[in-house]
Amino acid sequence: MLLALYTNPHAWRCATIKRACRHMTRAINQHSDVAKGGTTMLGNGTAAMRCSRRVFVRRGAMTGLSVAALPVLLAACGDSSPTPTKPPTATTASSAPSPTAPSVASPATASAASVATATNGANPPILFVHGNGDSSALWITTLWRFESNGYPRERLFTIDYPYPTARDDDTIPQPSRSSTEEQRAQLAARVDAVLAQTGAAKLILIGNSRGANSIRNYVKHGGAAKVSHVLLGGGVNHGVYSAPGSNSEFNGMSAFMQELNAGSEVVPGVQFLTIRSDKFDKYAQPTLASGGPSGISYDGPELKGAKNVVLDGIDHRETAFSPRAFAEMFRFLTGSAAKTEIAPESNVRLSGIITGYENKVPTNLPVAGVAVSVFAVDPATGARRGAPVHEMTTGADGAWGTLDGQPDASYEFVIQQPGAPVRHIFRSPFPRSSSVVSIRLAEDAALATQGLVIFTRPRGYIATGRDKHLLDGAPVPGVKEGVPTDSAFKVPISGPERAVPASLNGENITVRAISGEVVYAEFHY
Repeated sequence: MLLALYTNPHAWRCATIKRACRHMTRAINQHSDVAKGGTTMLGNGTAAMRCSRRVFVRRGAMTGLSVAALPVLLAACGDSSPTPTKPPTATTASSAPSPTAPSVASPATASAASVATATNGANPPILFVHGNGDSSALWITTLWRFESNGYPRERLFTIDYPYPTARDDDTIPQPSRSSTEEQRAQLAARVDAVLAQTGAAKLILIGNSRGANSIRNYVKHGGAAKVSHVLLGGGVNHGVYSAPGSNSEFNGMSAFMQELNAGSEVVPGVQFLTIRSDKFDKYAQPTLASGGPSGISYDGPELKGAKNVVLDGIDHRETAFSPRAFAEMFRFLTGSAAKTEIAPESNVRLSGIITGYENKVPTNLPVAGVAVSVFAVDPATGARRGAPVHEMTTGADGAWGTLDGQPDASYEFVIQQPGAPVRHIFRSPFPRSSSVVSIRLAEDAALATQGLVIFTRPRGYIATGRDKHLLDGAPVPGVKEGVPTDSAFKVPISGPERAVPASLNGENITVRAISGEVVYAEFHY
């Protein structure tokens, strides 16, 4: 792992650097000092453009030439053997692995070593920014992976926009929705709070989907001096469609999007990475659902001047939350390969808040008066193993309390809200602690004489042929082939209470179907 980059007063020993540079043709992984116009990176790590020797000389000057520093330089610049580059038009992605069970390392604590970037010192704070209608809870597995690779938990931060859903027209107020300017201001305040708390001069911003809009808007309009790196997974950087007439921020022809992309699409002094799918991002399609042209294409999430990575077979959310996306993020920030396995802790502490809906759209506002009970359950049957291990009724802050648990335990969260059906959320084990185990009370109605099981994957979508999915021994009804577009599927289950097994790409959960109540099989991965 690349642990640190050191400044050396005698670093400018150019002759030695130049000798090393003859073998370094993959420095593009360090994402800086590349030719104008950006670089498209393929999923196998090869570049569509070659760095100059001047880049290597400059990087050597940053690291020095001690015995310890030279391997760091080599790591920063890539493999020591030449790797042929591909022409800029070659964007073929790497082969996607077949769906497998989530990878969790054997019980151990993560390495305590520090992680550094070339421009921001050791362990710069990272702020994760969610997308449209989403919450910080989606980042839980990404946070675990950073921690498992040595990043201190106290340097990882999230934001929850109170009203995460965009307006239909960015300039016209709309109940329970937010404008681009509101999100820019909220992000600016959160950045200032993180920098004040950590004492850092700059931080790293990582975002998904609409989060790219708020990040780019902030960085372009006053925030660049406080940001060293911007990493965008599935950013709607040129809109979801492009057509005259609409002033939605998701329209590439809207006033907001036109101004955001005017001039340079990146900001000088800030290193940019984009991660996109080859053709499976539902929001980067050349054809609309209606059959007409969208005005954008598969490369819509890319930015001129950024390092642009293409991963084949991934969906819109997997551009930010999948192991493959994390590996690209970590490589971009450190120049070294990441472990995508999540290292379990010996004990875990879980907490979060309860949120809900207003005016038919989701919010991240706390909901008071909700009774939360947590049971340890048998992973094979979903049956409870005794009394609740945690109980609490939420107050004004929406917090459901703190659960001290075990990394190999399966849990059922029982949510009782006045005037709403009882909800049961079954989740696979939590290998690590998290303070973003937040639960949104979706407007799901119970079935009077049947159990309703909702098969859900918040950090990705599900498609037949690409994903292996089963519920009660059969493929999940309603899952389509082709571009993955949906993450939740409602399935009525008849009869008395019983165990219902569910599996997705090797991740297994057994729920209990209960007549008249709503049951979720929620997959981490």
